[in-house]
Amino acid sequence: MSERPTPELGGERLKEKSKEEFYTQKRWTNWMNKVKESKFELTDSEQDATGAVFVYIMDDVVLACLKVIARKEKNLITQEEAFAALRIIQEIVSSEHESLGQDADMMLESLQTGLFAVFISCQRYLEGDYDQQTRLADLVEQARQAEGEERIDDCLGLVGSLGARVIGGEKLPEMPEMPYSMVAELMDGVDAIAAAMMGDDSYKEEDGSDLGDEA
Repeated sequence: MSERPTPELGGERLKEKSKEEFYTQKRWTNWMNKVKESKFELTDSEQDATGAVFVYIMDDVVLACLKVIARKEKNLITQEEAFAALRIIQEIVSSEHESLGQDADMMLESLQTGLFAVFISCQRYLEGDYDQQTRLADLVEQARQAEGEERIDDCLGLVGSLGARVIGGEKLPEMPEMPYSMVAELMDGVDAIAAAMMGDDSYKEEDGSDLGDEA
């Protein structure tokens, strides 16, 4: 897979620090320690529970991002503060980390790619800058085609539109399992958004101030 690009969440506006804390470096470090303790290895067994930690990490970060959006929609933080908060989360989860083992490092890279889709989806949603007409299944196919043609920016924009619409309340259609690709990894992030939107929405009533560091 090609090197992951980094979305510019609001550009220069990100120099303004978010006045609320939605995620912490300590929390991410605790997750990394849990991965290391799991001694994760890639296997063909569906019974291997050690990989569940990566799902929990994804869900944890997605909920933090959705809290940011919920606060913005209630006008409790500004657009600039929302972008700044998302950027802080992104910087934390994209930071370099000591090796967790070859297999775990591969899974972490895949996880970070999925989280990239989460961040760009949140950006597009907050800006209102996304395709609101094309069928969701068609957006996925167009993203796969763009990846195949190495139009990476187009690919990311399409996935961002897809994720933004899921944040807006649309449901993902049933999709056949995709072969390994950047789009498949990005869709893991969109799937996590969809799962969070269908679950407990208590995060909408919370800010980041009571965020614990224990993962």
